[in-house]
Amino acid sequence: MTRTRDAMSLVRPHLLALDAYAAVDPPEVLAQRAGVLESEVVKLNGNENPYGPSTKVREALAGLDRVHIYPDPRQVALREAIGGYAGLDPEYVVAGNGSDELIDLLLVVLLAPGDAIIDCTPTFDMYRFTAQVRGGTVLNLPRDDRFRVDVPAVLEAAQRAKAVFLASPNNPTGNATPLADIRRLLEAGLVVVVDEAYQEFGGESAAALVPEYANLIVLRTFSKWAGLAGLRVGYGLMASELAGLLLRTKPPYSVSQAAEAAVLASLDDMAVLQERVGWLMREREHIRGLLGSLPGITPWPSDANFILCQTPKGKGAAVYEGLAGRGVFVRYFSDPRLRDFIRVSVGKPEHTNRLIEVLAEVVEA
Repeated sequence: MTRTRDAMSLVRPHLLALDAYAAVDPPEVLAQRAGVLESEVVKLNGNENPYGPSTKVREALAGLDRVHIYPDPRQVALREAIGGYAGLDPEYVVAGNGSDELIDLLLVVLLAPGDAIIDCTPTFDMYRFTAQVRGGTVLNLPRDDRFRVDVPAVLEAAQRAKAVFLASPNNPTGNATPLADIRRLLEAGLVVVVDEAYQEFGGESAAALVPEYANLIVLRTFSKWAGLAGLRVGYGLMASELAGLLLRTKPPYSVSQAAEAAVLASLDDMAVLQERVGWLMREREHIRGLLGSLPGITPWPSDANFILCQTPKGKGAAVYEGLAGRGVFVRYFSDPRLRDFIRVSVGKPEHTNRLIEVLAEVVEA
């Protein structure tokens, strides 16, 4: 008789000890946790766009009549439109199921088991998480006391790694990496992945350098500025040969008909979406001023749609929990360097008012 085997006994051992990525919960779960109505939740923990997508996106989705047809695996119309927006020919463009899928695809094609990437911490944890899922290792290089990339340290470690991942503006610290620093890393021959998820809100873009450097990859998303987080669509800008490889190795239909329709409609409504980006950038500076007036709270400068806030020493977790208990949800991180910080997404003015009201109560408690 054939003996059955427990599937878990066949799992690759490194995955059993993997630390999961800490994702944010949806509003209904947050409401239950705080004991409030979902309509009362102030969700400032996901860097989502509180204004949502453009009206043209809603119309495109309502009229979508191709849901029974597989999307174009070559992404011809999508790459053409994105290339026009990014200022590059479509041969440099690959779209994905969020930029998370592109991070995964890049590590699939770059990493053999045991190969390393460089992670400039604290930063977006998907780089660490995905590299480890794929059997790679991670060289953690701390940022300096202003959360800037330690370029000399990265250059020194370059011979021991395949690639360096740089979020610019960085999540969760909000600061962008100067193009001069990116060029220094590119000249060293290292594959440099610049994640520009928040580029529309500030900072220099490296996109124009893509045709110049075959070792540069720029990632972007429609989740933040265009309000499409729930549809999961991002894109990468890279050398045409690498883009072609990713198109051949990706799941063929990972960008849905709905996501493609939403992107095309968004790019057809740029004036409205750029106006909303302007609203969020002005609100960001307004929030910084209000946060800076609270005792013990120090907001850091930001080029993104969020603000990293320093709390009184040893109080970060308590501030986070105090806000959550009152229905205001921000982000708290387990990274030791961030134990005294919270990250606050920029919302609408009414969200700002509630945040400041509750935060003042919490810090004075």
